[in-house]
Parts: sequence; C-alpha cells; structure tokens
Amino acid sequence: MDVITSHLNADFDCMASMLAARKLYPNAKLVFPGSQERNLRRFLNESGLTFEFSRLRSIDIEAIDRLIVVDTRQASRIGPFQRCLENPAVTLHLFDHHPDGPDTMRGSKEEVRQVGSTATLFVQLFREQEISITRQEATLLAMAIYEDTGNFIFTSTTPADLLAMAWLLEQGADIDTVSHYINQELSSDEVILLHKLIKSATTYTINTIPITVARIILPAYHDEFALLVRRFMTMENLPALFALAAMDDRVYIIGRSRLPEVNVGRITMAFGGGGHASAAAASLKDHSLIQVEEKLLGILHSTVRPPSMAGELMSSPVIAVEPTLSIIEANKTLVRYNITVLPVVKKGEILGLLSRREAAKAIYHDLGAEPVASYMTSEFEVVGPEANLLEIQRLIISNRQRTIPVVEKGELVGIITRTDLFSLLAGDPAFLPDLKSSQNLPSVERHRNLANQLRHNLNREVYQLLQTIGEVAHNFRATAYVVGGFVRDLLLGQENLDLDIVIEGDGIDFAKKLAAHLQGTICTHEKFNTAVVLLPDGMKIDIATARLEYYEYPAAMPTVESSSIKLDLYRRDFTINAMAIHLNPDRFGLLVDFFNSQNDLKDRMIRILHNLSFVEDPSRIFRAIRFEQRMGFKLGKHTEKQIKNSVRLALFGATMGRRFFQELRLILAEKEPLPALHRLDDFRLLPFLHPGLKMTTRVKKILRESEHAVAWYQRLYLDTSPELWIVYFLGLTACLKTQDVAEMCKRLEIPSRYSQIILTQRVAAKRAVTFLNKTDPLQPSQIYETLKEMRHEGLLFAMASCRNKKGRMAISSYVTKLCHGRSHLQGDDLIALGYLPGPRFQAMLHRLLLATLDGVCTSRAEEIALLKKEFPLPAQSR
Repeated sequence: MDVITSHLNADFDCMASMLAARKLYPNAKLVFPGSQERNLRRFLNESGLTFEFSRLRSIDIEAIDRLIVVDTRQASRIGPFQRCLENPAVTLHLFDHHPDGPDTMRGSKEEVRQVGSTATLFVQLFREQEISITRQEATLLAMAIYEDTGNFIFTSTTPADLLAMAWLLEQGADIDTVSHYINQELSSDEVILLHKLIKSATTYTINTIPITVARIILPAYHDEFALLVRRFMTMENLPALFALAAMDDRVYIIGRSRLPEVNVGRITMAFGGGGHASAAAASLKDHSLIQVEEKLLGILHSTVRPPSMAGELMSSPVIAVEPTLSIIEANKTLVRYNITVLPVVKKGEILGLLSRREAAKAIYHDLGAEPVASYMTSEFEVVGPEANLLEIQRLIISNRQRTIPVVEKGELVGIITRTDLFSLLAGDPAFLPDLKSSQNLPSVERHRNLANQLRHNLNREVYQLLQTIGEVAHNFRATAYVVGGFVRDLLLGQENLDLDIVIEGDGIDFAKKLAAHLQGTICTHEKFNTAVVLLPDGMKIDIATARLEYYEYPAAMPTVESSSIKLDLYRRDFTINAMAIHLNPDRFGLLVDFFNSQNDLKDRMIRILHNLSFVEDPSRIFRAIRFEQRMGFKLGKHTEKQIKNSVRLALFGATMGRRFFQELRLILAEKEPLPALHRLDDFRLLPFLHPGLKMTTRVKKILRESEHAVAWYQRLYLDTSPELWIVYFLGLTACLKTQDVAEMCKRLEIPSRYSQIILTQRVAAKRAVTFLNKTDPLQPSQIYETLKEMRHEGLLFAMASCRNKKGRMAISSYVTKLCHGRSHLQGDDLIALGYLPGPRFQAMLHRLLLATLDGVCTSRAEEIALLKKEFPLPAQSR
C-alpha cells in the first residue's frame, strides 16, 4: 500500500502538495497525520470540493509498503507515520523545500529544491514532465504558494515561485478564491490575543540589528497562533520577530525574518525545530517561557551577525605608494594629502603600511633616502568589503591596528581608519564597541606615592595589616593591591575600612596563605576566583584574583577570566572606583591610575569607563545615581547620555532582579534617599522596577513624611534596630496595589524575610491609618490595640501615611509610651489574690493594661477593685 502524507497541523502547502503527489502516485492513499490549520479546515468545509482523503484510523500502518512525505523531512512532524521509519521494508520518497533539520529523514528518492513552497517544486515537476492540471488543482497550488511565501514578501521567496504562479494563472487558477482564504480576517478573540502579544513585545538590539521577542501564555493550544504572528509582523513592519507561546504543556516558538542576518530556520534548529531563513518554528516540552527566552537570546547573540560594513565605511580610491619610493618622497605625500598612514602597493597587492610617525623618525635619523619597503609595517590584517562592524572593531580597538586595508580578490580597494570607525560609533549609539575587547584601554599609567597618606589617615592596626598583606604576597611571588572604594575615600580624606584586595596571581591560594599567617578563617568562591578572610578580631578582608569580566549579551551574568590589574580595574563601574594601591614592599603605597580617575575625583564627576558599562550591568545606573547624590558629585555628560540610551533600549535582563534590589536597597538605606529616588524618576527608571511605579504627588508627600518620621525615630535612641530602608520602600510603593507590590518583590527577587515584612506591614499600616484617621476621640487603649502587632517599619510608614496630625500623634504616643505600658498587678499578684492560673490570666492582665493606659486604674487598689468587679472569684475561693 502506498500512502501520501505531510506534517502535523497541515496547511495549504501540505494539502496542495499531497494532491499534486497523487498525480505522480495515482494509487496512493491521501492521509493527514493529524489536525489541520483552521484556515484549511474552513476551506475544506466551505469549498464543496471533494477530495479522497482517508481517515488515519482506517490505515493499517504495518501494511504500508511505500510512504510518500511532502512538505517536511522532519521525522518528528509526521506523527504516527514515524513507525514506518522503523520498518526497513518501507520505501520512503520525500518532496520538500525546507533545508535540513536536526532529525532530517533520508529516502530512497528525494526531491528537495530551495524554493518558497513545496507547491512550487511540484509545478516545476509538472512542467518538466508535461503533466497537465485542472483549474481546481491550479487554484489549490496557487493558494499554497501565496501562503508559504507570505504573498511573495518573505525573504525565502525565489524567482521560481513567481514563475510557478505565472504558469498556474495560465492554467486557470482563481485569484478570488486565493484571496478569500489566504487573507483571513481575525475573530474578536484573536484580535484580543494579538493585542496581548503586541503589548508583551520587547525589541532587543543585537549586534546592531533590532529583533523583537514577544511572549504569551494561553490556556489551551491555539492552532492559528502562526497567523497572529504574521499579522503582528505585518502591522508593526518588524524586520525580525520571535513569538513564544506557552500552550498546554509546551512552549511554541514562531520565527519570522525579513533580514538575511537573522536566519530563523537555523536559530529554531537549536530548539529541535526548523524551517526557512524567513519562517520557522519549534516547540519544547518541560520548559518555562523565561527559560526559552533566555536560551533564545543567548543563541541570537551567538548567531546573529551584523551587516557588512567595510564596503560602505572604506575610503576609495586609495592613495598609495610603490615599495621602491624613498621615505622622504612618501612623507611629502603624507603631508600633501594630510593622511597618517600610506599603503605600500605593488601591482595592486598591498605589501605594507607606512605611518607619518615612522616616516618622520626615519627622516630624523637621516634615512629619508631609503625605500619605504625598508621601514614599512608588514604585520597587519586585512578585511574584505563584506566585513562587518565587529570585525573592524576587533582590529582597530582590540588589536590597536589604526588602519585596515580592504582587499578584494587580492587587490587593495579601500582603507578604513580609526577615525572612520570612531566617527561611526559617535554618530550612532547602536554601534557599540565589542564587550570582550580588553585592549581598548588608555595606555598611560599614572603613579603617585600615597605611603604617607596611608600612614597618617589609617590607624596603626590597619596600616600594618596592609603592609603584612604586601609582604605575604611578595613571599609567595604574587602582587597585591588594595582597590576600589578604599582608594577613592582615602583620596577624599574619608574613612573606609572595607578592604578589597586584588592579587595578580592565584587569589584563592594567596587568601589561604594569608589566613594561615594571620590565624584567620577563609571562605572561598571558586566560580569567581574570590575569597573572604575573617580575622580573629572580626575584621573582614575580601580577596580576588585580578580578573576580566565580559558579558555574552545585555544584562547577562558576567563570565570571569584571570587577567592583570589593568584589566581588573577596567571592568569596574566608574573611573573614581578604578584606582589601586600597590602593597608589595618594593612599591608599597604607589597609586595606579590608568583612567585619569584622580581628575574625575577632583572635579567631583561620576564617569563610566567605557560606552558599554551600563549595557553590561544596568544596575550600575542605580549605583551611579546613589554615588552622585551621596557624595555630592555630578554625572558626566557622556555617562548621563548612556543612562538615557540604556533606558531607551530597555537593556534590563531577566536575571537582573536581585542586582536591582541590592542597589535599590542601598539607595533607600542612605541617610537622605529622596534625592536619589527623584533622580531615578527623572531618568524614567522606576518602571523597570515595576511598570506601575510612579512618583505621584501622593507618593512624594509620603516619602517626605517618611523622611521626617525616620529622623524623629532616630532622635529617640530606642534600643531597636528596624530596617529603615523598608519604610522608604513602603512609601515608594504606596500607590501600588498589594498584589502589585507582591509582584514587584518577586520581580526583584527580594528575600522572603523582607518581602513578608513589606507585605504584612503594608496591609497593617493601611488598616491602622484608616482607623486612626476616622476615629474621634481616640482612647489610648484603642491606639494600643490597633498598633500592638505592628513592627516599627510599619509604624513609621503609617505615621508618614496619616493625613492629619491626630493620627501621627497617636502613633508617636504608642512608640514612645503606650507600647511600654504595664499594669501594677502581674501574674503572681493574681495568684496571691486567689485566682487560679489558666487561660483567664491573659484576658485579666490585658484588661488591666488597657485600664491603666486609659487612666481608669492608677494604683494597685484600683486594679484589684476592677478585677473583683469584672472577674469575681467563686464563693469558695474568697
């Protein structure tokens, strides 16, 4: 028995190709392996056309002798017919237009052509074999071609598809029928789903190319999801789109692209799917949407390459010289055309490069008569006109090659200079330098001896500890530095005893030796090559191997490699934190400043070290604002521009939650956090913490009152240690719903011990404020009963939230007086009066406390009288 089949969730190309294959295999049965797309089902129901399709349940798969598969070669997509592949007696014939995938089948006969539709392939076969078709068959094949090529606008469309369509029109294809079923209208439910899909979308700029990723969760499988994706792409005119849908127990990926740089077929192969460069799909089981999106972004960053740039960026024609020309004559050419480098060319082939500096030095040493071939640079790299921006950056920034020859077919056709590249980067923020570049660093190391400053500003114990660290490093052939905030604050004349030590060598091994020398304990973190040494007196020393961090994609977690102190400092957040002090005895106290950090400290400026600083770690934006406000510094203009650029590009990854929380907590824990919060609002950063977070008039007022409440509380000098940052967190989120605050806690990965406090105190405070504002007059016992279960963080937030003085005074009274109230009589006194211990004791003591707070009882005698009245003893106990 012969059977013709196709892939699951069949579309028009499946059906038309199956019917076309029937003309080649007239005795074969037509069998769908599973369901069909809704649009195809509608056509089959409405058209009135009769096709001899057999039901799957009527087919004995074991009786199949020959299986003809059309429009797919993926074994996983032919449903129950996969069993045929296990039977060596079954002959397999394949007709497909898709590229090879991860589970590509191989047949004894394969007809695979790189066209936009399998229907096009069959049209070509019919024309080659002079097989005639009916008008009905021509219409069905036309529908398949129109659908699979996206009305001839997908990049997978080929000239063969257009020629096939022209031939089908000659055979009588009905364009009205094609239009009726291919240009499908959306239902009201699908319009709603499309709106949700559009709202969920995020556009990432990956290697200069905008790629949109949308995600949606659906309660059940929606067989027209691909149609929604197509509409989304058309409506928004997107160059590349990946739509992720969690349906049933799977995550489905639909990829569409108009760009040759984004091959969605190759990308979906990584998920076990496949398709064309312009349209592809995949599905995964036992994965969450977040996991799939994270993996997708990683694949995009590793596979999407920027467009060719060298041919557009290069200068042409090239001013060049022969290798036999004298250096003095070559120098005249350099001066005449005001260029810094001359290519040395022989018969079109580039042999070397001569710079103006090299020419001037040669002339200075009376070598001007020598041929340029004697002193030209012969070690350099070239690119072709198709080279992309990353290749150009690698050579100019990482390899420090100031001039790049552009060569085509062995001949020099253009020149790209460092100025050309920097002009491009300065003119378009999308073209950012390579994150992995470690050589694009300032080359001047600035030295200043701070030994005397260390001696005078530090206590004797800390100074001697730094000397000991240097001596231990020297003894074990390592180099030790103290780095970061310690150095910054030393130069500012401020105390900072947080010691961050960087070791050029094995940091963990050094930490073990230092701990043994100082009789301390050690905790290591192998992944990041760091350790913490805890001294017997409780002092802590952080030790790290000098390292380079690079980021695979925006807002990803860093990858760490061993490096030098120069690269270790370069990975840091701001120039003012990128200084180090030598600790080894031979150079003790010598300042290392590669980045002009001292000038920025003097000018009180916060500056990033490179353009990608906030792309690598967006949480640095919050840190920059915290430093700016706490230290009274200013953001550099370029740094401020990069903050705005990061906000515009929304470079805040799924893994950033905890890092954002850490920075937000530090801001809220500042002595005066409000200026930093207002600065966050100025830069429109608050929505990245939660979309509904806004600095409304009401929130601003609550935050101001929170500041007053905290200042009042600190003046009380109570023997308590509340988390005062929580007060400001509650104020900042005051206008959000409790559900939104819970979502924000989850989004920021706030530890449960804190999120529980935040949520419970928020609810309790709002309830208390409502009662205190409405109740008049307020009895002390009522205040006590309302506030007794609340933590001090909630009390201070409630005080800030009260709309009148009465409520604030009530909370003040509770904190300073009522919560400390006690009755004269206690448990032992009740026993002495003849009361038997039991559950009533708590109620009796509580009643006495409330009476004491309200002034009803002011003495033991009055309390005893109240007990006898409200809690009389049984007659036998008197």
